[in-house]
Formats: sequence, C-alpha cells, structure tokens
Amino acid sequence: MIPFLDLKKINAIYREDLILACKEVIDSGWYIHGDHVKKFEQQFSKYCGVDQCIGVASGLDALILALKAWKNLGFLKSGDEVIVPANTYIADILAITQNDLKPCFVEPDEETFNISPINIKNFINDRTKVILAVHLYGRLAPMDEIMKISKKYNLLVLEDAAQAHGAFFNGKKAGSWGQAAAFSFYPGKNLGAFGDAGALVSSDKALVENVRQLGNYGSSKKYFNSIKGVNSRLDELQAALLSIKLKDLDKANDHRREVARRYYENINNSFINIPPLGGKDHVYHLFVIRSEFRDELSQHLNKCGVQTLIHYPIPPHKQDAFKEFNNLSFPFTEKLHDEIISIPISPEMSEADVNIVIDSCNSFKK
Repeated sequence: MIPFLDLKKINAIYREDLILACKEVIDSGWYIHGDHVKKFEQQFSKYCGVDQCIGVASGLDALILALKAWKNLGFLKSGDEVIVPANTYIADILAITQNDLKPCFVEPDEETFNISPINIKNFINDRTKVILAVHLYGRLAPMDEIMKISKKYNLLVLEDAAQAHGAFFNGKKAGSWGQAAAFSFYPGKNLGAFGDAGALVSSDKALVENVRQLGNYGSSKKYFNSIKGVNSRLDELQAALLSIKLKDLDKANDHRREVARRYYENINNSFINIPPLGGKDHVYHLFVIRSEFRDELSQHLNKCGVQTLIHYPIPPHKQDAFKEFNNLSFPFTEKLHDEIISIPISPEMSEADVNIVIDSCNSFKK
C-alpha cells in the first residue's frame, strides 16, 4: 500500500539530528520561552520575509489571536464581517466566530479553488473589515489582486498559510503579503512538527506585541497581566525540531512540485479532472483531483494499493457545529466537496510510487 503520507519515512532522514536536538533541550532544563523558540522565530520570520514570528500552540490559535489582537487594538469590533472562502477548513470559521465576528462566505475560483477576487468585491459592504485569504492545498491565493482590493476598501488581510509554507509569487512568500499570516506546523504539513504547533508572522510591531501578550496569559512581564489572554505557546522541543526541518523545506517542496508535474502530464482519464499545474506559487501540500464518481474511484485506488483522503467531505456552512449557516447555499463549493479526492504527494515518494498512482488513476473505469 502506498500511504497517503508516510511521516515515519519523511522524518527518518533527520533522525540523528532530531535525537540530538531532543537531548539538547532535555539537558538544558529550560522548556518554555527559551533560546530554541527565539532561534526558530528568527529563522522562520526571515524565511517568510517578514520582521517577526510568534510561536503559538497551533494554526487555529494563530488565527484566533490575530483577530483578537486587532480587536484589542481597535481595528475590529464585535459584529464586523470577515470575507472567507466557503470551501475552507472549519478552523477559519472557528477563529472568526470565537472573536464574535461574522463570516461572509464567498465562492472560490473554479479553476484553482482559491478565493475569487471577483466574488470578494461583490460581497464588500460597510461591515466588511477583513479578508481572510486561504492558500488552499498549498497554492497561493491571488494576493496581488487581493491586496489591491484591500487597499481600495481599507481592509485588513489575514493569510491562512497553514498549507503553504514556502509558496511564493513575484518574489514574495506566503506570509509576507497581508498584515499578518497564520501557519500551522501540524505533523502532516510541509513543515511539520511532532505534535501541535503554529505561528503568526507579521511586520506590524503593535500586532506582534499584542499577540505575544495574548498567548502568554496577557502578560509581557511574569505575573503582571495587562490584558486578558490565553495559554498558547510554542515549546522549546517543537521549536528545536522545526529548526532542523526548516533547512530542507525548499528541497522538499521542489520534490512535491516534481511529483505534481508528473501527475499533471501523465494522468489521463476522462473520469478524473486534474487541477491546473502550479509553479513556485504552489507547494502541493495536497494534490486534489475531482471525479463525479469519487466513491468508486476511491475504492478502485484502494484496491490498487493507493491510499486516498478527502479534503474536505463537508464544507463549514453545512457542518452541524454551525447550524446557523446550514440554510446557506454555495453550489460550486458544495459540488467540490462532493467530488474532490486527494492522492498521495510527499517529499519521500519514489518514482515507482508515483508510477503506481498514475497507472492506478488511468485504469479507473465506469
């Protein structure tokens, strides 16, 4: 069986360095807010092309804290609207609603599945304050157009870059376009930790200071709490391990792009729709195809020894957790969620693995 993602194999190449890093952290006796976190924050902010990085507990926390900080700083108030793609992961909607803000769902572009600038403009009103630009599946949203819209209408831009570590366009990387960007280091991400971890990156000094306080119980000085905060911190161990893997991120992304190129050029089946090939703007966290016969295709691939997943089977507005949105209708988003299926793509896939996936896709019949 070709696994959807073999984390054991991915991390095996770093094994000795990872073990040494663990030993160093353990022997240091310092496990929270230490030198390894500072080092990784400096490395990752430089990598993204921004001034600062704040390590937090997860990608969701990064989104929540960014919006919360903007409320603290007076840029947002309860009831303000955040434009967000309808076909995203539920974390984006949770971050919006947990800050007492209102999600304004918009349909995606039908080729890239990323948020559509045309649809963004159609939904801007007096209550609109933020565009949440999700770089879905590893492809940068059309940030040049989005930033022009944000400037014209005086809107904040928050990037959800959880799936796009290292993607770039016109010389700018994911995380360096908007006023702030949230990253997840969940183990399966292109830059994955060994547990939950995340970060917010930004060049806005006031925002960074507020987020750092919020994630540390509202404190910038021990036992002195100036605002109401939470406990959301990147720990020393995860930071040390992430620093090791960051060195090879671009190389790993290039391998993903090569696998994607081979899929694009060689999968040829009238029952399968292949997305347009990306360039450096796409790091292929996922390779998502479409089929009207998704369930049959999934069963076929499984029989051929190819594991697949669905990202995602139910859009946020149809989830039981958000019954208040269940009456909304987004036809293309809903069609996507009925047809999409993710096939294996990772930096450790061999040529033989890729050939098996291609042959298995091409042999699917109805």
